[in-house]
Amino acid sequence: MSTEIITVTGMTCGGCASKVRKEVGAVAGVTGVDADPATGRVTVESGGEVDPDAVRKAVEAAGYRVVV
Repeated sequence: MSTEIITVTGMTCGGCASKVRKEVGAVAGVTGVDADPATGRVTVESGGEVDPDAVRKAVEAAGYRVVV
């Protein structure tokens, strides 16, 4: 199992975090997602390698941006 933490800008509430969890959770290989709107931290769990570009695009599809 692998865990990666990314920072996302624009999340301000639980609804925002829910959108991010839904979109990132749909990425192939992702097994779990936790999003904290207070810190902007999104924890992505997977069974192996996950395409970071796919995660970024999922965050953008939810309406937010990954901080690089």
